Amino acid sequence: MMLSMSFVRRQVRNLGISLLFVMVASGLWYWQEQDVRDRLSWMGVTTWDELGLTNFHRVLRNESVLIGWSDVRVNPLWVSYRLHHVDDASIGPRPDFQRDWRTLWPIAPDSYFGSGYDRGHLAPNYAIARVHGTDAQRDTFLMSNVSPQRPDLNRRLWQRLEEVVIDHFVPRFGVVQIITGPVFPADWLGNAFHRVGLVEVPQAFYKIVVVPGEQPRALAFLMPQTVQGNEPLDRFLVSIDEIEARTGLNFFPLLPDNIEDMLESGIRPEGWALDKVVRLPSRY
Repeated sequence: MMLSMSFVRRQVRNLGISLLFVMVASGLWYWQEQDVRDRLSWMGVTTWDELGLTNFHRVLRNESVLIGWSDVRVNPLWVSYRLHHVDDASIGPRPDFQRDWRTLWPIAPDSYFGSGYDRGHLAPNYAIARVHGTDAQRDTFLMSNVSPQRPDLNRRLWQRLEEVVIDHFVPRFGVVQIITGPVFPADWLGNAFHRVGLVEVPQAFYKIVVVPGEQPRALAFLMPQTVQGNEPLDRFLVSIDEIEARTGLNFFPLLPDNIEDMLESGIRPEGWALDKVVRLPSRY
């Protein structure tokens, strides 16, 4: 009996030590995860206004990018990253596209072949490589950072906007926060079978550019798949409220109401020097 009680006490003590270790390790992991999320987002990680089948998502954390991944649409619903000015940057060779093991469905690098759609980056290869380095650049080539884009959008208008952000907005403001992603038709059942393989095809794409601070400023763009590619960028300016209404997402959920209303309710291009950049040609 004494031996049995001693054995039980040892087991209870070992179990207590194991539970303490798990609690400490989990706390450290949560603290690190939250710290990374805070650095990759501004005023909270994007969530949803009302939870539904088509706007529910899981957050995938990469080296310098957060992705709100939908296993229903088989798309990133949003991608969040921060860019800052870098005086001297070395861009490595362009990596190959890779499957992301964290996605529920198997999306391979050749899944778009023959579809008429490009593998459109949401977190851009060049800007992420320039600011965050080679490891972060490789993450942009995961298929979880990709969405089907028509060539005239992906290779022309969308690329022009990406270049303006890194070449003009970042040097002008020092730091910018970006949230970008696809927009789908309101009739989900009508679009549910419009897919490239397993991947639902978006109707349009948005990009929100924020200059953080006590008095933040923001620009939001909404670009349909049907663009020709040579249009002026300011033709596609919209309010953040419009993008939230079209996507069912809630951007910057920690913003105080008065600042949120100011930032999200209108289009305020003053101070961005858009007249100098909206007609710039693509780098390629």
